[in-house]
Amino acid sequence: MIDYLKLKSQFLLNPEITYLNFGSFGACPKPIFADYQKWQLLLESEPCQFIAVNGVEYLKTSRQALATYINCNADDIVYVTNPTYAINIIAKSLKLNEGDEILSTTLEYGALDRTWNYYCNKSKAKYIRQPIELPVLSKDAIIEQFWKGYNSKTKAIFISQITSSTALRLPVKEICEMAKEKGLLTIVDGAHVPGHIPLNMADLKADIYTGACHKWMMTPKGCSFLYVKKEIQNQFDPLIISWGYESATPSHSQFLDYHQMQGTRDFSAFLTVPRAIEFLKENDWEQVAAACRELARNNRERFCDLLGSYPLCPLDDDFLGQIISVPIKTNQSEKLQRHLFEHYKIEVPVMRQEHNVFLRYSVQAFNSQSDLDKLYNALKEIISQTDLLSV
Repeated sequence: MIDYLKLKSQFLLNPEITYLNFGSFGACPKPIFADYQKWQLLLESEPCQFIAVNGVEYLKTSRQALATYINCNADDIVYVTNPTYAINIIAKSLKLNEGDEILSTTLEYGALDRTWNYYCNKSKAKYIRQPIELPVLSKDAIIEQFWKGYNSKTKAIFISQITSSTALRLPVKEICEMAKEKGLLTIVDGAHVPGHIPLNMADLKADIYTGACHKWMMTPKGCSFLYVKKEIQNQFDPLIISWGYESATPSHSQFLDYHQMQGTRDFSAFLTVPRAIEFLKENDWEQVAAACRELARNNRERFCDLLGSYPLCPLDDDFLGQIISVPIKTNQSEKLQRHLFEHYKIEVPVMRQEHNVFLRYSVQAFNSQSDLDKLYNALKEIISQTDLLSV
């Protein structure tokens, strides 16, 4: 049996807030946060030794733990502050000619749409946001719609494994396999994946992958990783040129030298990954996650009914994890989100994508049915008493 009260007591979240937005920033449990503070204290007690002497080994130990967890070689991953940083590394160095195309979808994270638009505009390439119809009916339908955007000018694909606004699991493994057959570079945004759904890099076989550890793995904020297949690592320059370039003491890996050490910065958050993985194991997180998925899904229909909406996908593991997005009718999305927080103390995102708006709730170990009931009752009251929502 899962001891929900014990798990809830492990988090530092304000108990006065109903927190249904784990998908945006995560939250760090006390044992992992204590490990974070341990590293920060070690840094401050002897900064030179921590950064200049021992830093490479500290990072190596952490990377080895993460590599075992996601099944890849530790030398094929580097830590970055967030997935947007990671994709900027890739997009900035990717050799694109005028007319080349990056094939993506209309369901991607807005900051990364902007990243690709920026670098494609500089090279006169094109970022193709191929429409994916909502609701999605099957994996085959997604795959068919995605590849309608392919042509001879396509050089790479960029796709989320779990989308942000719509919270949908996309058939990334199948799409990557088909991309390989076409000779395309495969770039995957897995921001929501580690600690949320199983991630096996050896099985996925993406050329490039980024994931956040500070979301569902629950490390402190500013802890993410970039994986690049060994054969192409030297194609990507660091965003910041530092001591790793023309290093006086080069390692066996230019990839690590270029991207790992960047002068004075606090990389303590990166070093908490081993403790985060231990925390997941100690608390049987597969069972916890399964219970969270069930709670999230059990409430989807009642929210759709209340909001006069529709489900975005079939109700199974092919499409859903611990996050549910429900399309809503409002032209005041930002105001609605603030109203929910200020008047009901509910932290839940209201997100725009294309011409659609979605209410997205996340379920984590500390959430219960009463949290979702509170959201339901708040929305019911808002519908009857304000003009913020239509049904």
